[in-house]
Amino acid sequence: MLVSQILKHKGDMVFTASPTDSVAAVAALLQARRVGAMVVLDQDHDVAGIVSERDIVRIVAELGAEGLSRPIAECMTRDVVFADPAENVDELLERMTDRRIRHLPVCLEGRLVGIVSIGDLVKSKIAETVAEAENLKAYISA
Repeated sequence: MLVSQILKHKGDMVFTASPTDSVAAVAALLQARRVGAMVVLDQDHDVAGIVSERDIVRIVAELGAEGLSRPIAECMTRDVVFADPAENVDELLERMTDRRIRHLPVCLEGRLVGIVSIGDLVKSKIAETVAEAENLKAYISA
């Protein structure tokens, strides 16, 4: 299955933040939206980074409550790993496992078009496996 197919089912909504948003504000948004990461966009709407719950935990562990008032740019991941809509699930699962990341922004021709999580990929892999098993059962019983 391709990333583009996952985005067709999931949708292309991506929650974003600004580099100047406070850590506390982004943490509140993550909780309110029930997501584990947000893409950080600069003033030109280009991807400046990605921030996850892990990033927030790290800054609070380092700085205590003061970390919550810092701009998210201080703890976001700047070296963003992206996915392309034409990539398949197996490629992305391998990349995410190797890099120990759980979210990949999806870009097409430099434009942000979605985001996939490891949960999205595992869900699609399970659906694919179930469909294969059902096809095999139907073939065998025919």
